[in-house]
Amino acid sequence: MSTWSAMNMPDSNSPIMEQLNFFHDHTMMILIMVTTMVSYMMFTMMQNKYMNRFLMEGQTIELIWTVMPAAILVFIALPSLRILYLMDEIYMPTLTIKAIGHQWYWNYEYSDFKNIEFESYMKPQIEMNEEEFRLLDVDNRMILPNNSTTRILVTATDVIHSWTIPTIGVKIDATPGRLNQGSITIKRPGLMYGQCSEICGVNHSFMPIVIESVNMEQFMKWLNSN
Repeated sequence: MSTWSAMNMPDSNSPIMEQLNFFHDHTMMILIMVTTMVSYMMFTMMQNKYMNRFLMEGQTIELIWTVMPAAILVFIALPSLRILYLMDEIYMPTLTIKAIGHQWYWNYEYSDFKNIEFESYMKPQIEMNEEEFRLLDVDNRMILPNNSTTRILVTATDVIHSWTIPTIGVKIDATPGRLNQGSITIKRPGLMYGQCSEICGVNHSFMPIVIESVNMEQFMKWLNSN
């Protein structure tokens, strides 16, 4: 998760988020090259005294400044489209979980194995331990196995919410009357924090999301204990 004075994106914990980090670096390299070249050309043009009041057209330079930006956009668009298609692909999920947004908490349903359902509220500061994060921890965490594909179905009962976990690169809108889906593949065990990313009312900032990633054996023990 992001911490104070962090300059970069949070460490990725899913293949999709790794691809998004690579795409960010790829695009930033192109933007730095373009900015440097344009700045150099502007600086040199301001320093010299060359002028041609009778120049009406330049076919060569017009061709160059049309083709070069088009080629640069192609280099940006191709990996972007690839990642968009990867984010929508759901291949043989191990389990399916339904997340339902309410004002202002989340409800989770595990219906594949047994009918497990619980609500996840933000933990009040008076009940928190020293190692927990204010405004980010919840009373019931979402437990998921790592190294397996999970399909997440997201909807809402009242207004539009958005189920978002930046560390794994997932942002799914929760729209009343509509069922949106996405996939989660967590690489390492640990805690991942997120929040509702769609303004949904006065307590919009107080409905966090916490995923606890465990191995499959611990996940099965958790299922049997509920």
